[in-house]
Amino acid sequence: METHEIRRRLDTVWRMESPRLIARLARMLGDLDSAEELAQDALVAALEHWPRHGVPDNPAAWLTTTAQRRAIDLLRQRRLHAGKHEAMAQEPDHQGSVVRDHEREVEDDIGDDLLRLLFVACHPVLPADARVALTLRLLCGLSTAEIARAFLLPEATIAQRIVRAKRTLAERGVAFEVPRRQALPPRLRSVLEVVYLVFNEGYAASNGEDWMRPALCEEALRLGRVLAGLMPVSAPVLGLLALMELQASRMNARTGADGGAVLLMEQDRSRWDWLQIGRGQVALEKALALGGDDDAYVLQAAIAECHARARRAAQTDWSRIAQLYARLMAVMPSPVIELNRTVAVARAQGAQAAWPLLEALQEDGRLDGYAPLHAVRGDLLEQLGRRGEARAAFERAAGLSGNGRERAALLARAGKM
Repeated sequence: METHEIRRRLDTVWRMESPRLIARLARMLGDLDSAEELAQDALVAALEHWPRHGVPDNPAAWLTTTAQRRAIDLLRQRRLHAGKHEAMAQEPDHQGSVVRDHEREVEDDIGDDLLRLLFVACHPVLPADARVALTLRLLCGLSTAEIARAFLLPEATIAQRIVRAKRTLAERGVAFEVPRRQALPPRLRSVLEVVYLVFNEGYAASNGEDWMRPALCEEALRLGRVLAGLMPVSAPVLGLLALMELQASRMNARTGADGGAVLLMEQDRSRWDWLQIGRGQVALEKALALGGDDDAYVLQAAIAECHARARRAAQTDWSRIAQLYARLMAVMPSPVIELNRTVAVARAQGAQAAWPLLEALQEDGRLDGYAPLHAVRGDLLEQLGRRGEARAAFERAAGLSGNGRERAALLARAGKM
C-alpha cells in the first residue's frame, strides 16, 4: 500500500478513534494533558510503523495498545517518583488490559469512558466558550486550527481557551467520572448546552460570509448520537437529538444555487432529508414516551416536527406551533422564544394579532440589538402595508447582522419595499 494511502487511512481512523482513545487514557491517568500527549505519541508511532510493516488488521486496537503501554510506563514512573514500588501486575485496569486480547476487548468500557470525558469537557466550572472548544478538541477530534476556522477566530485564541480549560479542570480537581445521581441534572444540562451551541453555530453561523457551517452540525449530531446511545432513557438527550436531526434535515434546502440564504417558507421541501426527519421523529416519540413533554429540548423538537410534517409550507400548523412556543416560554422564559411565538401568531392569526406581542418585546429592550427582532418587525410592517417603515426595519436588521449571507438577504428585502 502506498504511503499516502496509509496516511489517509490513518487520518480516518484517528478522527474516528481519538476521542475513545483519549477518554480511555484520561480515565487511566486522570490527566487530560498526558492523555492527549500519549494519544499523539501513538499516532506518531503509527506513522513510523505502518508504512514499513503494513496497516494492522485492527488499527484502533493497535493505537489503543500502543498508547496504553506508554500510559502504564508513565504510571510506573509516577509511582516510582512518589516512592511507591507496588508491582503493576496488581493493577488489573491498567496492565491487565494491555495483556489481554485487544482485538476482542478494545471496546470494553468505551461507553463509560466517553461519557466521563464528555462530562469533564463540559464541566460547569468552565466558561461556555472554553467548554465548546475543549469538547470539539477532545470529543470530536478537531485540531485547534479546525476549531479556529469554524468560529472565525485566531488559532492562538482557541489554543489559549483549551490550555486555560485544562488548567482550570486540574486546579479544581475535577474528577474523571460520571456525576452521582443528585449532581447529574445540572451537569447534564451543561453537556447538552455545549452540544446545542455547537449545532446552532453550524446551522446559522453568527459571523462570516457563510450562511451555515455544516461540519459543526455534523460534529454536534455525532455527539448527540453518542450521548443518546450512552443515555438512552434520558428525555432531554433524546429531545436534543430529535431537534438536531429535524433541523439538519433541511440543510440542503437552506441555500440557493448562488449560496444565498433560503428561508424556511421558501424552501424546496423535496430537498429535505426525509430519512433524517424519520430519525428525528423516532427520537422525539421516545422522548415523549419518557415523560419529556415539558422539557425545553423536547418542546423545540416538537416545533421542528410540526414543520417537518408539512410537505408544503401552506400546510404548516402555525396554531400548534404558537401553542408549543407558549409552553416553551413557561418552561424557559426568554425574549427570543417570545419573538418566535410572535412569528407563529402572525402566521396563524395575522400581523394585527401579533403586533402587540412585538411592541411588548420592543418596550422590553433586551432584543434591541438583535437582528431577527428588526427582521420580524419589517415582516409585520410589510404585511400591515407600512412599506417605508418595513424598509427601515430590514435595513436596521441588516446593519446588526454579523453574517454576510443573512445581511444580503435582509438588504434584498429592504430593496423590494
